[in-house]
Amino acid sequence: MVEKLQKVWLDGELVDWDAAQVHILTHSLHYGLGAFEGIRAYKREDGKSYVFRLEEHVNRLFDTCRLILIKPKVTHEDVARGCIDALRANHLDEGYLRPIVFMGEGAMGIYAPNNPIRTAIIAWKWGAYLGEEALKSGIRCKISSFARHHINISLAKAKMMGQYTNSMLAKREAKLGGYDEAILLDAAGYVSEGSGENLFIVRKGVIHTPDLSSSILEGITRDTVITLAREAGIEVKEGRITRDQLWLADEVFLTGTAAEITPVREVDDRPIGDGKVGPITKRLQERFFDIVRGTDTKHVDWLTAV
Repeated sequence: MVEKLQKVWLDGELVDWDAAQVHILTHSLHYGLGAFEGIRAYKREDGKSYVFRLEEHVNRLFDTCRLILIKPKVTHEDVARGCIDALRANHLDEGYLRPIVFMGEGAMGIYAPNNPIRTAIIAWKWGAYLGEEALKSGIRCKISSFARHHINISLAKAKMMGQYTNSMLAKREAKLGGYDEAILLDAAGYVSEGSGENLFIVRKGVIHTPDLSSSILEGITRDTVITLAREAGIEVKEGRITRDQLWLADEVFLTGTAAEITPVREVDDRPIGDGKVGPITKRLQERFFDIVRGTDTKHVDWLTAV
């Protein structure tokens, strides 16, 4: 449950939480066209709060809008400032931010070019997406019967609302089967990503992850992990991954703003490696959390003070 807070940023203004209402005929509610982001703010050991890679997240929000042909009435700078304002107004030193751009009420039907484009930013408290134990011990995953969208059917690089129906179906199927998370293959049968996370495997000391021409989101945490791994001298290869390569991996982990770096200990009832968090996964987790919550200052450009 999202805990009710004080304020929501809506179309450039902070309004009371309960006043942030939309009409039942809001176009995006019916047809699913809209853009959104997930962003985290962390409190570091210096006692100050920082938003992680704010610029990159806001850039991707506007990139999605460009891909789906909607034009926000607010600017990039408005949204970036609104994220900070939402955290401050709700007295959050750590929290999750959800900027969202959607089509408002007006015309109904598939084509409604003149409906107002609205933007909101909601902030709330959110801990580990899959639970603290998941970060420590890893999760159980199931390859879904639902395939990830083909690149000519949808827009894999867009973080858009309606596309996530596919993810919800895969996630529900996995949970009903007793697993923690789903892993989706693409239309050609290659490993794509989780229901809301990018995927990495480790084999013989080398990290592998699907390349950006695959049907995957261009994840910001994904980019972070690739950067940190290469700084640590770990080889990273981007390319296709098969299901049997996934089963035979020494380590598997998922990445995302919500999931952070979550180890996978089992896929399709097959233990990954020795069924425990692997050394490379653990090393990357430690470095990541030292950057967002600790004292590592090598990537201060990734941190925006609240």
